[in-house]
Formats: sequence, structure tokens, C-alpha cells
Amino acid sequence: MIDVIRAGLLTTVQDLGRHGYRHLGVAMGGALDRLSLEVGNRLVGNRPDAACLEITFGPTVLRFPRATRIAITGTEFGATLDGKPVYSWWSLPVQAGQELTLQAAKRGMRGYVCVAGGIDVLPMLGSRSTDLAGQFGGLGGRALRDGDRLPVGAPAPHAGRGFSPQAPEFGVKAPAWCKFVLVHEPLRRGRHPSGVAWAAPIRVLQGSEYDHFPADAQEAFWSNEWLVTPNSNRMGYRLAGTELKRTHKTDLLSHAVLPGTIQVPPNGQPIVLLSDAQTTGGYPKIGAVIQADLWKLAQVRLNGAIRFIPTTPQEARQALLEERAYLRQIDAAITMHEERCARQPALAAL
Repeated sequence: MIDVIRAGLLTTVQDLGRHGYRHLGVAMGGALDRLSLEVGNRLVGNRPDAACLEITFGPTVLRFPRATRIAITGTEFGATLDGKPVYSWWSLPVQAGQELTLQAAKRGMRGYVCVAGGIDVLPMLGSRSTDLAGQFGGLGGRALRDGDRLPVGAPAPHAGRGFSPQAPEFGVKAPAWCKFVLVHEPLRRGRHPSGVAWAAPIRVLQGSEYDHFPADAQEAFWSNEWLVTPNSNRMGYRLAGTELKRTHKTDLLSHAVLPGTIQVPPNGQPIVLLSDAQTTGGYPKIGAVIQADLWKLAQVRLNGAIRFIPTTPQEARQALLEERAYLRQIDAAITMHEERCARQPALAAL
């Protein structure tokens, strides 16, 4: 079990989401920063889709009654384990009774705590993810509360000695330090009226209703910086900036939408749909965030800014291939770690 001493602002159980049910109106859900979840699960010997804790901003305190192994990925929390500093993107041995304290996030928005064996709540529709709107999945379909206890599964059969609580800690390079996250863009341009100093570059494909917007609205979409308003959640980011007016005023019939879809409601302020978004909508779609950049979008704080970078389907596919190559590099590094652990007599005797 894991004892939740302090749950924090919004902590939920998440995995890679539900697939194959959108035709029934069931949102995909799952981790907003899927890349961080996949890396964290690799660091503790889990399957990539094992359930973990998604922690929004923090602070959070967890106690581990039994020895295990954990990894913190996503944002940097200034975490401590029984008062000793520990770091994100590391595989950490935890002894029975130790407490993990995650302070408020220093940067970014979301972090993930993965534990060997995964969070073993009851699967629903093939996933352990929490659907807050539908109130199912996770732990009672809700965010965690102080005093909750979470079951943990048995370590994965393929997990070797390198993932035991006695094995040494090890880490991997965070995505933010890798070349594949760099975005090439033209020299910039204006700044949001709020005066934000930096905006996250997010690559976007033109949407099916892109031509419903006049040239000046299209230019504003690409050239302006957009503020993520506090009226945002796991269903979507509501943005604030220049009003995007349409030439076609007729409402659309309800149609399928996906995470990453950028809709423009009548007020002209875009909404970027996220993992918990509805499955259909009637607003025109001016663009779609590419899959390889959804995890970056998930780390933008409320009142932070983003800018949209035009891209092509070929560039979107290449970005996804580079992300998968990064995960393969981590797999290779973990294999080397396990081989080193297997050669150590003290561990080989376990």
C-alpha cells in the first residue's frame, strides 16, 4: 500500500488511458504528460502503461509501508525522502516506512510518481485512469484525499535485480535536455499583453475549418502568444488573446474531436482539448496540436503562455519518431544498468 499523508491540489491515478470506447462517448483520459509516465514506468521496471500518480503542482506527501522502488518524472518538485533530497528522472530505492515529500512544483505543472508494480486499483474499461467528469476509474472516480491508501501491484515478471529496493539508484536524461524537443521557428514577434517573458512553442497542424477564418485571424493565431487561463482543467486549456473572428457564422454539426484539437467558440478565444475532453463538439477546428507536443502543453502552468508553430504532417511524424528513439535509448541504458547489477555478487545472491 501507499499512504497518502497529504494529497495536494489535484492528485489522481492515471495510466495511458482508455482506448476503443470513444464511439460510446467515453473519453480517452490517462496521463496528460504521457512521455513522463512512460519514462517513469521504465525506471521502476513496470510496463509502460502501468498506473501511477499524476500530481498537479503539489505539495504532496506519501508514505511507503513496504520497501519498494519509485521514480519521479515530469516537473521538478524539490522532493525529499525522509528529509534527504531526491531528484526527478531517477530510479530510487525506498525502504519500509520512508516518506516522500514533494514541495510545490518549481517549474512546469505536472509530475508523476511511479512505483514498482504500479498502482493496483480496479481497472474499468481496460484502464485504471481516473475519469473525473465521469466519476469512475482510479480511486472511486475522484482525486485523492488526505488519508487515502492505495494498493500496489506485484513487480512485473520481467523486472530484474536492478529494480529491487537493494539495487543502487540510477537516472536518465530528462526530455527537456534532449535535442529532439527543440522547435525551429521564425524569429518572434509580439508578446501577450500580460507581459509574460516566455511562451512554450507548440507545433500545430491546420484544422479542417482553418479556412473558415479570415487571413487576419489566421495571422493572429500564429503570430500572437496565448495565455492559459485559470478556467482550464484536464478537459482542456482555455486560452486568452486576440479574438479570432470567423467568416462562416453557421454552427457546425456535432463531430468527432480528439486530444490536441484546437476549437474556437463564438467568443473567439481558442480551447485546446486535453485527455479528459469530450468525444464530440460543434465548434470549428482551427488546428490540432501534434501528438509529440501534447506532453509539453501539459506542463504549461495556468497563466503561462504558449505560441503555435505551423508544422506539416511529415514533420509531425518525424517528431514522434524522435520521441520513440529517445525511449529506446532509455531502454538500452536500463539494460546496461541491469547487466551491471547482475555482475555484482551482493545483488546476485538475492
